[in-house]
Amino acid sequence: MGTISPLGNDLASTWDGIVAGRSGVGLLTRFDASELPTRIGAEVKGFDASKYIEPKEVKKMDLFIHYAVAAALEAVRDSGLTIDDSNRDRIGVFIGAGMGGLPAIEETYRKIMEAGVRRVSPFFIPMTIINLASGQVAIRTGARGPNQSAVTACASGAHSIGDAFKSIQRGDTDAMIAGGTEAAICVLGVAGFCASKALSTRNDDPETASRPFDADRDGFVMGEGAGIVVLEELEQAKARGAHIHAEVVGYGSSGDAYHITAPPPDANGAVRCMRMALNDARMNPDEVGYVNAHATSTMADALETIAVKTTFGDHARKLVMGSTKSMTGHLLGAAGGVEAIFSVKALETGIIPPTINVHHQDPACDLDCNPGGAREARLGAVMSNSFGFGGTNASLVLRAYNG
Repeated sequence: MGTISPLGNDLASTWDGIVAGRSGVGLLTRFDASELPTRIGAEVKGFDASKYIEPKEVKKMDLFIHYAVAAALEAVRDSGLTIDDSNRDRIGVFIGAGMGGLPAIEETYRKIMEAGVRRVSPFFIPMTIINLASGQVAIRTGARGPNQSAVTACASGAHSIGDAFKSIQRGDTDAMIAGGTEAAICVLGVAGFCASKALSTRNDDPETASRPFDADRDGFVMGEGAGIVVLEELEQAKARGAHIHAEVVGYGSSGDAYHITAPPPDANGAVRCMRMALNDARMNPDEVGYVNAHATSTMADALETIAVKTTFGDHARKLVMGSTKSMTGHLLGAAGGVEAIFSVKALETGIIPPTINVHHQDPACDLDCNPGGAREARLGAVMSNSFGFGGTNASLVLRAYNG
């Protein structure tokens, strides 16, 4: 597993921040946001792309690709998987994003307006198109199996992991590098979400702005980063003595067919998605102890609560439904990858992440969101939810690996 996040530039520091309940949100530093109603975000800090990519190649990629490469290289190192001529054709890369190279698009248009079309870089297109995250990771690892990207808004990372899981399960591949990446914090990205009134405007107190399930939540906080995992067929992983963090056992995917941004009032798309994932895992609802919710700090948090109650029945009152977005902000297309990793860490360490900034819990969000700090608990299985604009839904079920 590998991450780049607002809490750290590797998984160890990111997870330390999660367990400590630390916020990665602050005032925006990339550009002058003084004219925008939202002047806060969850930026990655102190990232140096040249630590992961040859300096001459850095300028050929936008930031979302930098993050994907960095997180993927960490994940491959962590996996101990050697990719060579004996296996490279059976190892693929599925890395999704929701927005792609928005900063490069913005900067290129600025150059055209100032100096004309001759200032456009020959690398502009491969810098910005989303599948180049998978493409650049494949080039750097030598993985020559299936290579593609899910582009399903904020469900992109989860769909990529789920589709990679199914690729291995079908026998098409033996291992996959999968997850999500995003780096859309720029004037264009922030202004666009501001125009739709989706973002928190709690500019005077950034660290408390992302507050899923809180009665006073006023929108999500835009974040960035990448979360990448290496999935491998179990018997092969055991045969080479791999350290196995957890098993992916279930995947659900559904569509709302309702609205471009809002879930339906009965949250039926999320319900069908979660039930599909549980059925795929051949698992009863009461076997899940923790749901890493999509919960972004918007009004839709209440609808996800309805969905979890409908899916899990009486057991919903016994599980923890928490949101790590309270600390990372909303990483958009990277959220599903990063949050799947947090879910695995909860299984592996026996520590359920907190949901911070819940000062007055919304009565409509009345499940246990673990607002009091990280909690020790022995978990057998967890679920990670990701839902996106366009009514696209993804749920992953992960199980503790006991050898």
